[in-house]
Parts: sequence; structure tokens; C-alpha cells
Amino acid sequence: MSETNRIEYKRELNAETDIEKEVIAFLNYREGGFIYVGINKEGKALGVADIDGDILKIKDRIKNNISPSAMGLFDVVAEEREGKEIIKVIVASGREKPYFKRKYGMTEKGCFIRLGTASEPMPSAMIDKLYASRTRNSIGKMKSHRQELSFEQLRIYYEEKHKPLNKQFKKNLELISEDGLLNYAAYLLADENGVSIKVAKYNGTNRAALSESNEYGYCSLVKATKSVLDKIELENKTATQITSKERKERRLWNPIALREAIINAIVHNDYSREIWPKFEIFSDRIEITSAGSLPEGLSEREFFEGYSIPGNKELMRIYKDLELVEQLGSGIPRILECYGKDCFHFSENFLRMVFPAIEELAPQMTSEAAPQVTSEAVPQMTSEAVPQVTSQVTPQVTSQVTPQVEQLLKVISGEHNRKELQKMLRLLDREHFRKNYLQPALDEGLIEQTIPDKPNSGKQNYRLTPEGALIKAKLNSPRKN
Repeated sequence: MSETNRIEYKRELNAETDIEKEVIAFLNYREGGFIYVGINKEGKALGVADIDGDILKIKDRIKNNISPSAMGLFDVVAEEREGKEIIKVIVASGREKPYFKRKYGMTEKGCFIRLGTASEPMPSAMIDKLYASRTRNSIGKMKSHRQELSFEQLRIYYEEKHKPLNKQFKKNLELISEDGLLNYAAYLLADENGVSIKVAKYNGTNRAALSESNEYGYCSLVKATKSVLDKIELENKTATQITSKERKERRLWNPIALREAIINAIVHNDYSREIWPKFEIFSDRIEITSAGSLPEGLSEREFFEGYSIPGNKELMRIYKDLELVEQLGSGIPRILECYGKDCFHFSENFLRMVFPAIEELAPQMTSEAAPQVTSEAVPQMTSEAVPQVTSQVTPQVTSQVTPQVEQLLKVISGEHNRKELQKMLRLLDREHFRKNYLQPALDEGLIEQTIPDKPNSGKQNYRLTPEGALIKAKLNSPRKN
């Protein structure tokens, strides 16, 4: 593979290798990029002789020679290519552009931008424009409204990883603002604060019956994160199916994707609004909601392709130190491997991830493992959520049937299960199908279940009622001018 706008090769690391220039160019580039050390310009792997030593040198040079701080925005890892060890430097696009060499300051000699396959000096006009629009409400720049803070919990977590904090840890971890005061990142990580993360559990598929509400917080965000992970791990029960040949066990949700989603929601939450992440467990799904949508300058396509602009680089750095996150930018790809793009729901102010619980084994779960499920087959919708159809169904009132229900009625011929109906309608999002197609049709008596006394049966199918057949006939009849 040759060099691209996001890939840079370096034959080796020495005094002449301007690693800072390449890192700065990617920090200032809207998509970030990758720097490989131990590969020549033709893409051939040559290897690195002292890989551990070079990794430490790269980290030290990025930490000490680039401003604003790039901590939390880069990762340096060892990889194997063609049987040889090389170094991969992962660089995310930064929010505090322009980044520059401390030695030369915010000048054309210190600022760089990626143009094609090269890192070029940044023009003065671009430097001025980026500086004028630099994000100023980050948790690193916001002052904590409380300055008397303790960090014993954070100390314990670092000691557990054999990384004891020294007297300068507040400065090293960027918990101090430019004027020397503790910032909002420090407040979030302090032993006591006002942050409370809620984990709610409902009996059924909607929010009508709250069965359990837990709050984890008023402590270090790291401690709250671990408490949320433990609670949801407990709720992620194992479904068991026993056949004559084998015993199958599956978790309700993929544990790797679920963990990544929880960490992402907490680390990237927009805390400047003082809105905390929320986790909600239903009988058929789990919803994870965080404040703030896509980072400015990042499109949905770029988001799904793995480009990374960490929302809170101070938290990202600490969570990586404590091994709560792995390689920078790896979280979303891990989630997509299991649930696909349909599980992400973007709005102007929030990002919600919805993971459906497995269904195939649910009817044959052991009593110890089965989650609480109500007799509702699908979510109950409010009058605001779905347009209503009058209870008197005749061919003359088809205009009051929603377009989604019309589409559903048209594809039904005989008996079909949910997956078959979704496939015929070319719908990927199960929750969207239930809320806007299946449930309204059930509510108005246009379709019915083949096993009504066991609404959650894995063998459940749906068919038209006589009223639904009349509506379908009217929809399919030729229209007169």
C-alpha cells in the first residue's frame, strides 16, 4: 500500500525524522491519520530494531514538542508487517486547531496541514481562521466551580495499573486550566462531585413500568464507569437452549460491543451541558444515550468509517492509562461488527445506541437466565408517536391508515414472522419496524398473531384479519379518475 492523504511512512526514527511535523499535520487535518515507522516510501516493511525504545521516544516527543497538548489524541502501538515489527502512530483530528511546534509557535514554521500525501506549512490566513474558531467550551478549558477537590480514588486506580501518580499528576493529566485552576475534567474525576449516571430497568418494551432505577455517581467518573459496567454485566444474562444434540448459550447482548458502547457514551459525553449519560434496559433491548451528537466537522460517513475526534481528550487519555479503552478509534468498529449502523440514532443534541436483545433462544431460556418479559409483543405507542386509525375499519376509510401500515398490509400474503416482514419491506431497524408498522396494525385489528396466548413465542407469525384483508383489497383495487 502506498502513502495516501491519511497514511505516512517513515523508514526509521532518528534525529532527522520530523515525527512532530507529521503528527501536527494530522491533528490539523479533519480526518486524522496514521504514521508507520519501519516502512519505506514504497510500502515495504523494513522493521524497527528497538521497538520499545522508539515507542517511548515518539510518545515523549509528541508530549513535549506539540501545543496545544495532544494527549488523548494519539496512540502508539507495535504491529507486525511482512514478519517484521513496525510502529503505528494513530492520530485523531484535534478540536483545538491549529496545533503547532512549541519551538516555533503558531506560525507557518510551526503549523502544518496534510495536503495529498505530504505535510505542508499552514498559510497564515488558515492559522488565524482556525484559531478564531477554536472550541473554547471543552472540559479542559472550563473551570471547576469547586477548587477543593481530592483524587484518592484516581490514585488507587493508577496504582492498580502500577502507574502511581506523582506530585505533578494534576498538570501531567491536564486537570489544570490555563490560569492554574482545576478544570472541569478534574471535577469529573474527583472523589466527590455532582455527576450521577442513571441505569433504569423497565418491565416491558416501553417506559410505562419502571421496575428499577439506580444511580452511580457523586464520585470519580472512573469509579462510576466501573459501577455501570458491573451493573449492566449483571443484567446481560445468558440465554440457554438445550437440544438433543447440544447446549447453546448466548448473552442477551454482545459483551464486547456493549462494553465499548458504555465507555464511548461516558468518555465522549458533552459534559459542558451538565447532562449525564443514561442507560435504559427493556425486555427487548438496551438503549444508551449520551449528550452531544457528532463532533463538529465529522460526517456520519466518516464516523462509521472509523475517523476519530475525541470529545474529551483528557478523559480519553486517563481511560487509556487505566486500560478501560484500547486502541484509539477502535470502539465504533467493534460495535459495527455486531450491530451495524442501524443501532445508531443521531439527533441535534444526543446520540443514542439501541441494541436489540437476542430472540432466537428467548422462548427456551432456562428460568434462571431468562430476563423479565411482559406479555406485550411489541411496544405500546402513544397517540403522539403514531397517527391513529379509526376503530371502524371499512374500505372507505383507507385514507386514515398510515403509509407505513399500508405498505405492511400490501406485502402480507398468508403467515409471516417478523424477520420475513422486515425483509419484504427492506427495513433493517427492528425497533423502527415495530413502532411504525407492526404495532399500529396490531392496535387497529388489521393484523393478528398466530399464537396470541404466547406473544413472545419464537414461532410467532402474523396474518391479516378480515378487516385488514378488506383494507388491502381496497388498496390494490384500480383507482378511478
